[in-house]
Amino acid sequence: MLRSLCVAVIFFILFLFRLGGPDPLDYVSMYRNLGSPARGVPEHWHYVSFGLSDLYGDNRVHEYTGTDGSSGFGFELTFRLKREAEESAPPTWPAELMQGLARYVFQSENTFCSGDHVSWHSPLDNSESRIQHMLLTEDPQMQPVQTPFGMVSFLQIVGICTEELHAAQQWNGQGILELLRTVPVAGGPWLITDMRRGETIFEIDPHLQERVDKGIETEGSNLSGVSAKCAWDDLSRPPEDEDDSRSICIGTQQRRLSGKDTEQIREALRRGLEINSKSVLPPISSQRHNGMNHDRAPSRKDSLESESSAALIPHELIRTRQLESVHLKFNQESGTLIPLCLRGRLLHGRHFTYKSITGDTAITFVSTGVEGAFATEEHPYAAHGPWLQILLTEELVEKMLEDLEDLSSPEELKLPKEYSWPANKLKISILPDTVFDNPLH
Repeated sequence: MLRSLCVAVIFFILFLFRLGGPDPLDYVSMYRNLGSPARGVPEHWHYVSFGLSDLYGDNRVHEYTGTDGSSGFGFELTFRLKREAEESAPPTWPAELMQGLARYVFQSENTFCSGDHVSWHSPLDNSESRIQHMLLTEDPQMQPVQTPFGMVSFLQIVGICTEELHAAQQWNGQGILELLRTVPVAGGPWLITDMRRGETIFEIDPHLQERVDKGIETEGSNLSGVSAKCAWDDLSRPPEDEDDSRSICIGTQQRRLSGKDTEQIREALRRGLEINSKSVLPPISSQRHNGMNHDRAPSRKDSLESESSAALIPHELIRTRQLESVHLKFNQESGTLIPLCLRGRLLHGRHFTYKSITGDTAITFVSTGVEGAFATEEHPYAAHGPWLQILLTEELVEKMLEDLEDLSSPEELKLPKEYSWPANKLKISILPDTVFDNPLH
């Protein structure tokens, strides 16, 4: 009776989404799962979302594409929360957490996959818990199912600490998930989230840090890019130049990334999730699909391309420019990922992209082993509209890592902070968030 009541109330509230309300999920089912004492799985609450997949097949929420493809976005979210002895009913905050993730998917049309991480920066239940971020993985009990409206898989949310998030960024999410499975109080085989967990897996078992360090050294990071507060200036050209196609425009309208550029950046991020012997950026092409091999299913719709302003400048008319000197700007959170970009990506022959959340700026760092980049060893700084590529040699990467060592202790960093490599005509500034909230930064 309790479970059906919870579902009924949530369904009534969320039903309003189809009438213009804020909640994308139709409802969230909540179950009391007895676990598996023989396998060391404790009793817990199990939450399952409904609404990211196509529930109706009538184009009301999702485009109906038949039974052979994905249903809606192709997945639903699940969550396993350790049940406390005094609890007779499931807490409802996980449903709100799922709504937040689903809202991001509906608004951005970016989908999740196993191994992805979500930087939340707040206790998931709004308490004082150290569990403030999430990883995603396949639900251990719920296999993909074929429905009349397509295939649906189930991705489980796993709550993690900040230190575990950083380890996932520097190495990979799947590796950290495997470590969590080996620590019963941190998740165990079914990766059950305990919001009262007060220690990270590295505090519980210090030897696990050695496994992460070895993984980073031998495999690098599979985090190929992030949404960030970032910007760049072309120091080799005065800002009043009317023909300036850089990303930072003072007193003029900022130019937009074309749909083709946006799709190429997305493809670069998708390809970055695969650990290959050679990292490849797809070539810029006038063809709609750019001849790309998709390692993950492409978005059903390009949100930037759908905006009328996305095509302010025809893609084919934007020339790629070689720059002599550049100034990169990041907020503190984005800046602390630069060592990860250099050590975990470029030293392993890969690339890393910062995509601005406040505009159309994109900054891609590439190594000499990346094929298809428009930045070259002869011209290491190159821009295509607001998209900047920076090619860094291994020697320069090593030098930068030495100079950027203090970024490993962001709490001690005093902003603004500037780093400069005059011989390479490169400058990086770490700036307060407020700078990026001002459109004339």
